[in-house]
Amino acid sequence: MLTFQPWKIILVGFVCLLGLVYAAPNAMDRGFGDDFPSWVPGKQVSLGLDLQGGSHLLLEVEVAVVIEERLEAIVDETRRALRQAGIGYLRLGVRDGAARFRVREAADRERAVEVVSNLPSASSGFGGATGSFGGVPGGSFGSPTAVEVDDAGEVSISLTESAASEARTAALQQSIEIVRRRIDETGVREPTIQRQGEDRILVQLPGVDDPDRIKELLGQTAKLTFHEVDTAASVQQALAGRVPPGRRLVPAANAGAGEQTHYIIHRRVTVSGDRLVDSQPTFDQNRPVVSFRFDATGGRLFGRFTSEHVNEPFAILLDGEVISAPVIQQPILGGSGIITGRFTVQEVQDLSLLLRAGALPAPLVVLEERTVGPGLGADSIEAGKIAALVGVIGVAIFMVVSYGLFGLMANAALMFNIVLIVGALSALQATLTLPGIAGIVLTVGMAVDANVLIFERIREEILQGRTPSTAIDAGYKRAITTIIDSNLTTLFAATFLYSFGSGPIKGFAVTLAIGIVTSMFTAIMVTRLMVVLWLRRSRPAALPI
Repeated sequence: MLTFQPWKIILVGFVCLLGLVYAAPNAMDRGFGDDFPSWVPGKQVSLGLDLQGGSHLLLEVEVAVVIEERLEAIVDETRRALRQAGIGYLRLGVRDGAARFRVREAADRERAVEVVSNLPSASSGFGGATGSFGGVPGGSFGSPTAVEVDDAGEVSISLTESAASEARTAALQQSIEIVRRRIDETGVREPTIQRQGEDRILVQLPGVDDPDRIKELLGQTAKLTFHEVDTAASVQQALAGRVPPGRRLVPAANAGAGEQTHYIIHRRVTVSGDRLVDSQPTFDQNRPVVSFRFDATGGRLFGRFTSEHVNEPFAILLDGEVISAPVIQQPILGGSGIITGRFTVQEVQDLSLLLRAGALPAPLVVLEERTVGPGLGADSIEAGKIAALVGVIGVAIFMVVSYGLFGLMANAALMFNIVLIVGALSALQATLTLPGIAGIVLTVGMAVDANVLIFERIREEILQGRTPSTAIDAGYKRAITTIIDSNLTTLFAATFLYSFGSGPIKGFAVTLAIGIVTSMFTAIMVTRLMVVLWLRRSRPAALPI
C-alpha cells in the first residue's frame, strides 16, 4: 500500500487538476462561459428551481380525449364503409366509450359486423383481442378494436384494453416531447420536464418570471386542421341541433360584430397540421400574419384541394375554432400560405411557435403551480454556503485536534474532495438543488470517515509495536475493505433514491453519489499519496498521530 508508481502520481495530480479546472468557473459571475464551445470546461453548476427561482407546474394530460378522437375516427370510417356496402344504419355515434349503431334490416346485421371488422382502424392492430358475432371474427388477430352485438341488436366498436393503454402511453410521451419543444423555443435554460405517474408531467423552469405566458403556451393544444366549408347547409338549423351527417358546427374565434360566428365544415380533414414543416411570424399588408409551409405530401394535398375549390371558402381550425376562413382566389400550388386573422404581434409569434413545435395529442390541465422568487433562491444559496462552511471548519478542527499532522493531510484531501464534487457537477451539468447542497454537506463528513478508519487502524498497529512504515501499510490494507463496503452500500442507496425518487430527492441522490465516489478517491489515493511522500522524505522514528 506504500508503493506509488510514477504513473499513479501523475494520474492523481491530473484528476485533481481537472476537477479544479471544471470547478473554477463557479467562482465567476453567473453566465460566465456561456459563450464558450461545449468542449471548453467553462460551464457553471446548473442551479435548480429552489436556488435560482422560477416556476413549477404539474400538468395532467387528458388522455380520455385521445380515446374519444380515435372513436370519432372509427365513426367516420364506419359511416363510409356502411354506405359503400349499401347497408342502412341508425344512431351512428360515440356513446358509452364505443362507436355504436343499429342496422336497419336484421338480415344485414352479420354482413355489417363483417364490414366494420375490416375497417382500417380494426386491421392496423397493435395488440388486443377481437369480438365476434355468430362465429364471424370481429377483426384480424391483434386488432386494436373489438366488435360486439348486444341483445338489442346494437353493434358496438370499442378499443381493446391493450390498444387503449398504448394510446394513453403514446399520448403522454408525445405530450412530453411537444412540451419540451415549446419550452425550448422560449429560450428557457435548464428546464426540467419529467413524467410523473401515468398521465402527469412535471415542468420546472428556473429563472422564468412570467409563468402566465408559459401556461398559455402549454395550455393550447395547437391542433391545426384545414377543412372544406359546407356553404349549402344552414347555420341556423345547425344551431338548432340539426347538423347534416358528416358535418360539424364550429365557432369562429374572435368574431367581430356583424361577422359570421359559426361555420359548418366537413368532418373529414383536408390537410392536417402534422404536415407543416415550418411556420414563421411575418406581415402582410401591414398586419401580422403567420406564414406556413407544408411538406411534399401536404403541399400536394393542399394544391389539389385549392385547385378543385376555387372561389369557395375553406376553414382553418385551431383547437376546434375557425381562426380564418378565406375564399380560395386561385390554386395554391407552392405548398405554402399565410394565416390571417385578428392577431396581435405577440399572438402571431406565439401561434407560429406552437405550430413549429407541433400539436399536443390531448389538452393539458394545470394541477399545481408554484412560483419561487429569486430572492428566496439567493437566501437558500447563502444559507447553504454557511452550512457547508461551518461543516467544513468543524470537521477540519476535529481532524487536526485528533490526528495532528495526519489530520492536516486529511483536511487538504477534503478540500480536493469539495473541488472534485463541484467540478463533476459542472462537467455533468447536473442540477444543484437545496437538497443537493445538503448532500454535499453530508459528504463533507463522510469524506473524512474513511481517513478516521485508516488513522485509528494505524494507531492500533503502533500500539502493537510496529514500525511507522509497517503500521501505515497495515492500517491501509486492513481498513480498505471496510471503507469500500460502507461506501458501496451508501452508493446503492443513492442509486435507488435516484431511480425511484423525483425532483429534490434526485438532486440529493446525485450529489450524494458523486460525493461518495470523490471521497473514496481522495481518502484512498490523495491522502495516501501525501502520507507516503511525507514518510519517504522525513523517515520518522515515531508517527505524530
